[in-house]
Amino acid sequence: MQAVPFWSVSVTIRRSEQPPWTVLSVGGDLDVVGAPDMRQAVVTAVAEGSRLLALDLSELDFVDSFGLGAVVGALKRVRQRGGELALVCPSSRIRRVFEICDLDRILALHDSMDTLSELPAVVSDGATSTRRQP
Repeated sequence: MQAVPFWSVSVTIRRSEQPPWTVLSVGGDLDVVGAPDMRQAVVTAVAEGSRLLALDLSELDFVDSFGLGAVVGALKRVRQRGGELALVCPSSRIRRVFEICDLDRILALHDSMDTLSELPAVVSDGATSTRRQP
């Protein structure tokens, strides 16, 4: 009988396009095991030209400091390319983690993709953004 490691529940990531946004839907646990997978998905999306990236955390069960670090890294990577990152975070429990860490000051948190798509603004060369102003 083979033992199943306790960390076997990890992250799932699905990519879709909801113009003008590239959406990475993240589910499961965004932790030490799952964060590198999300980081790679962001790197790939940005390398393929995505400048408006939304992380849909609707199916996220858990996030730890590694997951938060991956989100902040995603924000930096996207902004370095003149783009913007937004989070769709309907869960009050997951949203609270971002608020406790003061990340809601630098990240746009949305209740749904619908509210995100209703908030156009301008970034560098005309791309849409929802960047919060401090």
